[in-house]
Amino acid sequence: MSLPNPRTQWMHLPVPSKSFAGQTVIVTGSNIGLGLEAARHFTRLQASKVILAVRNIRAGEEAAKSIHESTGRNKVCEVWQVDIGNWESVKTFVKRAEGLERLDVVVENAGVAKMDYSELEGVESTIAVNVVGTFLMALGLLPILRASAKRTGETPRLTIVSSEVHKFTELDERKEDSIFEALNKNDPKYMKKRYPASKLLEVFMVRALAPRMESGPHANEPVILNMLNPGLCHSGLARDAKGFQGIVIALLKFLLARTTEVGSRTLLAAAEAGKESHGKYMSNCVIDEPGPFVKSEEGKNTQERVYTELMAILERIQPGISNNI
Repeated sequence: MSLPNPRTQWMHLPVPSKSFAGQTVIVTGSNIGLGLEAARHFTRLQASKVILAVRNIRAGEEAAKSIHESTGRNKVCEVWQVDIGNWESVKTFVKRAEGLERLDVVVENAGVAKMDYSELEGVESTIAVNVVGTFLMALGLLPILRASAKRTGETPRLTIVSSEVHKFTELDERKEDSIFEALNKNDPKYMKKRYPASKLLEVFMVRALAPRMESGPHANEPVILNMLNPGLCHSGLARDAKGFQGIVIALLKFLLARTTEVGSRTLLAAAEAGKESHGKYMSNCVIDEPGPFVKSEEGKNTQERVYTELMAILERIQPGISNNI
């Protein structure tokens, strides 16, 4: 595995200052870590409603209390329950979001990094949460974002929190007949790169979806879709790491990790980025290039396979969801 670049890890990232006055924002995984600090920034920057989309309601309520106390703004945060690894929970959340007067920004930050094989909804857990559940929610919320844009005249943002670790794998599962069937195998050679693989899949899906959004039936109803790398940050993401791997991760964090608040600035940068960021990968708060494999011919072919296979999975979960693109 490659190491984080100290030069970029220690560079100054701008403190978010753009106003989100009047806007409604959803941040998933916002009871801890980057999501919590991003929600704090959105609240500080005058968002009218910040929805903390969390699995644990009690933890979400504690987060909301912390945000209100630190920003001096009350009754801004709402805590909504959602389990990204449970398809019915995601669909229920999307249905509830249909009742919002407006929806301007969605930051899909919730993610897991499982070290051992487990399943959710019959899918390996990391892929279930970081990929299947994440894009089930993303495509489910697209019509709501577009409807809001018609009412407000503002272009909504949908941003996916990915990672630079997508550069650490070339997705060995692509060598099998079905990528997602291979991803569902309890195979140590695959599991050791499972988290980087999930982040690479996110990059592929954003790059595949963005041009289809521009050329499809909703092309005249733009939503800016982008993705970002927050860098190595202090967070609870790798809390399942143990043994030698846990020691290495702890040491890297001690030496190189950004504070959680500094890392969260990258989420705000993507949430306020303009149309030039559509379909793009952002790092250190600016548009950047994804890994070399993504841009290679093999990578482009793999991207199309990933898109086709994942859309078939999403259609089985929610028939007709591809019409939302």
